[in-house]
Amino acid sequence: MSTDRYQSPLSERYASKEMQYIFSPDMKFRTWRKLWIALAETEQELGLPITDEQIAELKAHSDDINYEVAREREKIVRHDVMSHVYAYGIQCPKAKPIIHLGATSCYVGDNTDIIIMTEALRLVKKKLVNVIAQLGNFADKYKDQPTLAFTHFQPAQPTTVGKRATLWAQEFLMDLEDLEYVLSTMKLLGSKGTTGTQASFLELFDGDQEKIDRIDPMIAQKMGFSSCVPVSGQTYSRKTDTRVLNVLAGIAASAHKMSNDIRLLQHLKEVEEPFEKTQIGSSAMAYKRNPMRSERIASLSRYVICDALNPAITSACQWFERTLDDSANKRLSIAEGFLTVDGILDLCLNVTDGLKVYPKVIEKHLMAELPFMATENIMMDAVKAGGDRQELHEKIRELSMEAGRNVKEEGRENNLLELIAADPSFHMTLEDLEASMQPARYVGRSKEQVEAFLCSVVRPVLEKNQELLGIRAEINV
Repeated sequence: MSTDRYQSPLSERYASKEMQYIFSPDMKFRTWRKLWIALAETEQELGLPITDEQIAELKAHSDDINYEVAREREKIVRHDVMSHVYAYGIQCPKAKPIIHLGATSCYVGDNTDIIIMTEALRLVKKKLVNVIAQLGNFADKYKDQPTLAFTHFQPAQPTTVGKRATLWAQEFLMDLEDLEYVLSTMKLLGSKGTTGTQASFLELFDGDQEKIDRIDPMIAQKMGFSSCVPVSGQTYSRKTDTRVLNVLAGIAASAHKMSNDIRLLQHLKEVEEPFEKTQIGSSAMAYKRNPMRSERIASLSRYVICDALNPAITSACQWFERTLDDSANKRLSIAEGFLTVDGILDLCLNVTDGLKVYPKVIEKHLMAELPFMATENIMMDAVKAGGDRQELHEKIRELSMEAGRNVKEEGRENNLLELIAADPSFHMTLEDLEASMQPARYVGRSKEQVEAFLCSVVRPVLEKNQELLGIRAEINV
């Protein structure tokens, strides 16, 4: 590894080998050559004088790219596509005259971008489905484990650990819906020419409109796509990039939300992300167990959320049939958006696979607040025993304030039940009150909601994507 120049953390630390390959030079330039082969085959099939020998020569050198020749040529001509046309022609002297025939640079550049983004979306989908599956398993396991819920990060009516996990899963499912829709709309540019009018093909095919109409569908079929965009300038609409990055930003937002919740729960010592036996939490404080994976999820997610602005601004700033101020930005924003989300999802897979739950701590926190949560039920029982609802409501309010002061100002345990038992208006003993402190009575339909959600929402999605299940993530650092 070179240590005297910048190394991207995405390739060194965060992104998987699979996603790195998708955005590698090999993937890009091999795809260029496949597109040149598809174009030559299409033109041959439509009647241009291109020989089988020329196409065979192109195919023989589709993968053994002479990078050094292309690099040296680009120094001279300052044009990446023409440099690779030249390099391909050096290897294929017989096919050299017909390489890139009738095409413009965006034929290889833009079609390859669509192919790469499509492949990357498929990998993102695979990992996203597995995150949803692991959250579903976690939710099922802890569907009836009562826990203190929070609104405004203040104690609120109890829920269950599993029910909370369904909230995380639901947001990832929304992301999956968005991803599948965008994936279903991905279309190649095709071969439209310098301003999208196919004027060069009008010349090549002597004005034969029927043959020209067949070019794009034939190229799409050869490259594994159902269709090409119906109209374009020189490029496909940069709004496509905006839609793709918005999907990635949505996944990042969902991951960020989940990771924040886990970080807060780890502070409370209720739930903990995986912590390896030899892992060090702090260089100074040896006892610490920092939620570094969840923190990294949040950190990377913010990058993707901000990165989504890049293609939106680029799309808005394109002039007429094309400008080139998109190119340098696209090289960074699209690749880094995918590489970062890939790292985020690997972290999500790792964290959700190894979440540790501490029921005793959860119960302790819940029982400290449960008397406040139970006051409505206590009031109803007291009314049944002959009390006045309005008077009892005021008494509970006053006693709750007193118990709260005892906890906050004096550091005492919550003694609300003792205060209520000492008030004759309630006609209830301390034993009666303590007997009613069963957490499961106060979680509403949490368990049933988890079961219904898993049955009607999660499992159909997992069954539909069964072939994607079963992956495990490797965390580099």
